[in-house]
Amino acid sequence: MDFSQTAILIGHSVVTWGHLAMFAALLALLLLTIIMILAVRAARGGGQRSIDAMRRASELESKLAEMSGQLRGLAEHSASTQAHLTQTLDTRLDQVSQRLGAGLTENSQRTTQSLQKLNERLAVIDTAQANLTSLSSEMLSLRNILSNKQSRGAYGQARMEAIVRDGLHSAAYSFQTTLSNGTRPDCLVHLPENDLSVVVDAKFPLEGFNAIKQADPDEDLKPYQQRFRADVLKHVKDISEKYLIKGETHETAIMFVPSESVYADLHENFEDIIQRAHRQHVIIASPNVLMLLVQTMQAVFKDARMREQASVIQTEVVRLMDDVNRMHDRVLDLQRHFGQAGKDIEKIVISSDKITKRGTLIEQVEFGDTAKRDDKSDGDKSPPRLVAGE
Repeated sequence: MDFSQTAILIGHSVVTWGHLAMFAALLALLLLTIIMILAVRAARGGGQRSIDAMRRASELESKLAEMSGQLRGLAEHSASTQAHLTQTLDTRLDQVSQRLGAGLTENSQRTTQSLQKLNERLAVIDTAQANLTSLSSEMLSLRNILSNKQSRGAYGQARMEAIVRDGLHSAAYSFQTTLSNGTRPDCLVHLPENDLSVVVDAKFPLEGFNAIKQADPDEDLKPYQQRFRADVLKHVKDISEKYLIKGETHETAIMFVPSESVYADLHENFEDIIQRAHRQHVIIASPNVLMLLVQTMQAVFKDARMREQASVIQTEVVRLMDDVNRMHDRVLDLQRHFGQAGKDIEKIVISSDKITKRGTLIEQVEFGDTAKRDDKSDGDKSPPRLVAGE
């Protein structure tokens, strides 16, 4: 047995089996010393006492031997338990190490995959960020355009012209045409079957609307709203007075708003502007509404062209009917010709049959009543034929 192995751990102090054996030896020595002292005292005290002391000493000695054996057995049992415990701990530590290694490997793989996915998502985010940066610059450019009155007018004019060009024929509209009173509307749509034109204006005032959107939410918006309302109504009045000319332009003009959000805000918060504009024969149109109006005008132009071509179509239909009647007469003539040709073919077949029969009779040198009947049925007045043997 290895006496250097740990037997008992008391706090941070280690008690080995060698320490326990030494303690047991010291205890046995102490007991022997006590027995010897008691024996000497007993010898001094008398014979009977000496005998009792010796008996007690022997009993103590046997008990000490028994205790020593028990201590050895305990030491051996503790050593075997310690070895078994050490083996169990080693086995468990190996299993834990294997599991920990497998877990670390799996976690490493998952971490690698997660990092790859993270890198892919970061790449997508970088792309989206680049797009957002580009969009931000475009929005800033658009904001600069809308903040400048001249640039905003050019933007609205270009958008309106694009919608009109996409929906109408080039002869149906004109841009920046001067009217009889010297004014120049942005667009004139020439109506069919008359000399009137529909005016389209693209110079919508956005200063007041921008002021409303840029104001502090806690700030009173009534002054900005009043300014916006006054600007729009003044522009409606200008359109009504400048562009609505009797006998030259249509009684209703179109005021183009180049933004759907502004148009929606007008209908939601400034319904009075819409109503007053209608009373002054001015229609406020967003890009979608203008597109719908242009498509309606396109249908009107198509209908007018159809009515213009109605007489031509009618004349062509009459000519077509004459050609059909003429073709019908010619088909009837062709049918009669086919009927006469069929009868002629039947007669030719009859003659061919007769020729064949007579050729057969000539080959057999027989002339009989059959030939006479045939001559009579055919109306042939040829001279009578002799019969062989007469």
